[in-house]
Amino acid sequence: MSHKTIAVLDESELKDGEMKQVDFEGEGKVLLSRLGDKVHATSAFCTHYGAPLAKGVLTADGRVVCPWHGACFNVCTGDIEDAPAPTALHSFKAEVVNGKIQVTADPSATLSKNKSRQPKLLAAGSNVPVGQGKGVVIVGGGSGAFMAIESLREHGYNGPITVLSKEHHAPIDRTKLNKALITDASKLEWRPTAELRSKFGVDFREGTEVSGVDLGAKEVIIGGTQERVPYETLVLATGGVSRRLPIPGKDLSNVFTLRGVEDAQKIDAAVKEGKKLVVIGSSFISMELVVAVTSRKLASIDVVGQEEFPFEMVLGKQVGAGIKKFHESKGVKFHMESKVEKIIPSESDPSVASAVVVTSGSGQSTTLEADVVVMGVGVAPATGFLKNSKGFEKVVDNSGAVHVDEYLKVKGLENVYAIAGDIALYPQPGTGESRRIEHWNVAGNQGRAVGKTIAEGKGQPFVKIPVFWSAQGQQLRYCGVGAGFDDIIIDGNPEELKFAAYYAKKGSIVAVASMQKDPLVSKASELLRLGLMPSASEIKGGKDILTIDISTVSAKPKVA
Repeated sequence: MSHKTIAVLDESELKDGEMKQVDFEGEGKVLLSRLGDKVHATSAFCTHYGAPLAKGVLTADGRVVCPWHGACFNVCTGDIEDAPAPTALHSFKAEVVNGKIQVTADPSATLSKNKSRQPKLLAAGSNVPVGQGKGVVIVGGGSGAFMAIESLREHGYNGPITVLSKEHHAPIDRTKLNKALITDASKLEWRPTAELRSKFGVDFREGTEVSGVDLGAKEVIIGGTQERVPYETLVLATGGVSRRLPIPGKDLSNVFTLRGVEDAQKIDAAVKEGKKLVVIGSSFISMELVVAVTSRKLASIDVVGQEEFPFEMVLGKQVGAGIKKFHESKGVKFHMESKVEKIIPSESDPSVASAVVVTSGSGQSTTLEADVVVMGVGVAPATGFLKNSKGFEKVVDNSGAVHVDEYLKVKGLENVYAIAGDIALYPQPGTGESRRIEHWNVAGNQGRAVGKTIAEGKGQPFVKIPVFWSAQGQQLRYCGVGAGFDDIIIDGNPEELKFAAYYAKKGSIVAVASMQKDPLVSKASELLRLGLMPSASEIKGGKDILTIDISTVSAKPKVA
């Protein structure tokens, strides 16, 4: 490793609270961030999907937020602050000499392909051999589990970690299943199982179905074999299971849901050129799948939804109408304000669906021909195994949600946590309202919070602002909790897929969505985190949130 020191910028060109991407010897790039009179240098690109961090948001407490998907890093150290960042940034020496900012770095570490480094682990593994001892047992193998593992080791936990996952692969980037219909698990894994075992000391048990928990004995029961796995601390991170409408034909062989790699493989094999696709549901999983298959030259794509417009419950009518118009321009046909009555089997093969019967709000019935049917009608908490587990009766409600406190600790139970928005019903910061938020990055950030709590032995309250994204003609970004909004303030034109939408509740902005307005949602997420978001009346009056200072020394008291 050969380091070089290069003058990359005049000091006068980087003001307090600013970030700039600069060249470093040929193809290398470095992000400079100035906080007061101190200049910091890190990798220039987000370790999630490679976004240029200079186009993100810098805060006076040393956070840089990715402009795309909400990942966050510490500019002073390069360490991960928020999911979905799977790895940390390189941190380089920066100093001002004779009016020039000089950076000392290994040139290879400044290349985009080498943008990340492994997190600094205060504990690289367990003090007992893998597979022995009790320690932390995590039930579930998704992003919540993955981030919990990283956080546990980052913050010094050196006990055993056992993961019991029903899936047959390491934790994956599940968003790519419906956003891109990627079917090879090895291309989706954040880290291979072998690396989790060797570098993090994890006993990762794939294909392991849990059937119950014995709270008295502090053991997890494995289905089939009835093997018992002892724990000191239990983390429930089982995620969700896809719902199916309770209608005739729901289980026919070409009626699919989309949750795991095997689901994606089946859909990918079925959705071929010339086929007729019917998608039931008009929210995120459904519409992202539509985007993924629009270019496949299908004979038809029909979308059935209950609302007037897709995404209406989350994004409102105007935004939903704009996205609907885009999809219609690609040949997608919508059947909105409609109900699916039944799925009709084929006369030639009764095991296969041939049509979907839909009834509109006016009572008119329509039969949609179908070679493939996909139900994207939401998920239910994957907590069925807790129903017969003594002690969980009062903390798992009828929906399957697990009630937790602000530290994500299951209420009334000792050393048991529940993470992943699909199952954890937690008190929303600021309002105290109980929320179960099924966003992928919520699961990751809850995993990070619980990992730190367990490792340090003190509560790490979960206060992160939910973030999600979706490709719908343009990149849709969203932050906050907009449930129950009573007003929407729109800047721009949703029909052109270029807008900012502010969701208000009782005069307060509670969520923000945008298309082609980066880094507006990243800035909004930080303003919501800091309690500095302008009121609905201020936004209506023309307040531009991008002009609010949260980056300079003068902003530090309100940021800290």
